[in-house]
Amino acid sequence: MSTTDSRPLLHVIAGIILNSQGEYLLSSRPAGKPYAGYWEFAGGKVEAGESETAALQREFEEELGIRIHAAVPWLCRVHSYEHARVRLRFYRVAADQWSGGIQAREGQTWSWQKAGDFTVSPMLPANGPLLKALSVPTELALSADGALCGENGMGAYRVVPYASALPQEANILLPVGALQTSGRLPQAESVWVEVADANEYRAAAANPATDVLLWRVADGSGAQAVLEALDEGCPVPLAVAAPAETAAAFRNAWLAAGAQAVVIGG
Repeated sequence: MSTTDSRPLLHVIAGIILNSQGEYLLSSRPAGKPYAGYWEFAGGKVEAGESETAALQREFEEELGIRIHAAVPWLCRVHSYEHARVRLRFYRVAADQWSGGIQAREGQTWSWQKAGDFTVSPMLPANGPLLKALSVPTELALSADGALCGENGMGAYRVVPYASALPQEANILLPVGALQTSGRLPQAESVWVEVADANEYRAAAANPATDVLLWRVADGSGAQAVLEALDEGCPVPLAVAAPAETAAAFRNAWLAAGAQAVVIGG
């Protein structure tokens, strides 16, 4: 489908459900639906007059018998299928934010999967980029050498500035100005792009080479700009780096709006 697809957008939500072991719930699409048998993060269409949270609660109750008590917005992506053009808004649901026993109410199958080690296929095309995004930690710290460090379900996770990266580094941090000239290193599993304002954010978010964004905030004005971007919906994980005072003032608001992680300093 062309990137100039002008069909109306179908508003769809999907839930990233976690269990107490940090695994993610995937289910197969039932017979009779487009892409039957493909695996996806469950969800569905937002009905007229319905909030995204209400739609998420209704869809999971109808499809899998799960009761969603709370959810945090995450990524927002537009994808063109043969049968429809959809705006997908993904929500994270932690292990303590849902209850109930899983039931295959539409005849689908389901499986708990670990980020970075998915064993089910085929995957619904729109969900493919999320598999890499789910490997990004939700807690990151700045090391003495300027790298970002954290852990995911597969172990240690490290993001190294491009200028000091060794050939074997999996995750590389590029300044936004170098994104066009440096491109993706052949050995890099993911490219993080560093931005400092709304204009840089928009340029980097629209670049298909960007896997993760790191927004360095200097003051309250920048902090508000991050909130506005998160409210609109970011297509890739967005981490925020800020001085201690600014981070203390805005951390909870950023995380509630869907920030991947908050890094103090840097």
